[in-house]
Amino acid sequence: MNIKASIRIEALAPEFSDAVAALADELRLPLGGVADFALQLGDAGLQLQELGADAAGPVRVDFLEGAMAHRRQQGGGAGQMIAKAVGIQSGIRPAILDATAGLGRDAFVLAQLGCDVVLIERHPLIAALLADGLTRALSDAEVGPIVQRMHLQKGNAIDLMTAWQGDPPQVIYLDPMFPHRDKSALVKKEMRLFRPLVGDDDDAPQLLAAALDLATHRVVVKRPRKAPGVAGRAPSHVLEGKSSRLDIYAKKALKVRV
Repeated sequence: MNIKASIRIEALAPEFSDAVAALADELRLPLGGVADFALQLGDAGLQLQELGADAAGPVRVDFLEGAMAHRRQQGGGAGQMIAKAVGIQSGIRPAILDATAGLGRDAFVLAQLGCDVVLIERHPLIAALLADGLTRALSDAEVGPIVQRMHLQKGNAIDLMTAWQGDPPQVIYLDPMFPHRDKSALVKKEMRLFRPLVGDDDDAPQLLAAALDLATHRVVVKRPRKAPGVAGRAPSHVLEGKSSRLDIYAKKALKVRV
C-alpha cells in the first residue's frame, strides 16, 4: 500500500485483537509504534483516527446514523442533482459503476433510489473502511436491502474497467480527488485525513478515457463548481449545484426497460 503518511492499526478492546491481526496482515500495517494515524477496530466498527494534539474525531463509514441517515430520510429522492445526472427517471434505474467509491456516500444514494451499483475503491485503507460499513449495515432492516444493491470491488479502476468481465455498466460515475488550491476545500474532516494518505488522482484523464470506453450510455464526473474539467473530451452538458457540478458525457439515451 503506497501511503504518504505513517499509520498503525490497533484494537480498541481485547476481543478485537484477532481481527486486527488479520487486518494488519492484509493491509501490511504495523500493530504499534509511532504514527500519524491509527486504524482502529472497536464496538462502533472500523475507524481512522488522526493522532496528535489537534486531531479531529475518527472517520468511519456509517450508513445507519448521522449524515447518511439524514440524507436517506430528507435527501429529495429522484429530484437530487446526482439522480438527474445518472439518468434516473420514471421506469429507469440504470446499472451504475462508481469507479471512485471513497466512503460510498454517493453510491448509497443511488442504491437507495433503486439502482444496482458496483463500487471500486483502489486504496486498501479506504476500501477496508467501506467494506466494514457495508457489512454492519447489512443486518439493519431498513438499510440492509439498500446496501444489498452495492457490490464492492477492490483494485485499480482503470485496470478493472479495461479488463471488465460481464455486462458493461450503463452509467459510470467518477469523483476523482483533484489538487485543491482553495484552502476552504480542505475543511472537511475526511479530506484532511485522506489527502496525506491517498494524495491526488493524477490519472483522472486516463480514468475518464477508460470509463468512456466501457460505459454503454453515459459517464458522469463530479467536480468542484469552479474547477476545470478533466482533460480530454468535453462534456455533453453540465448540472451545477452550490459547491459542485456534474459533468455529463452522453453516449446514448437511457430507455425504459420493457
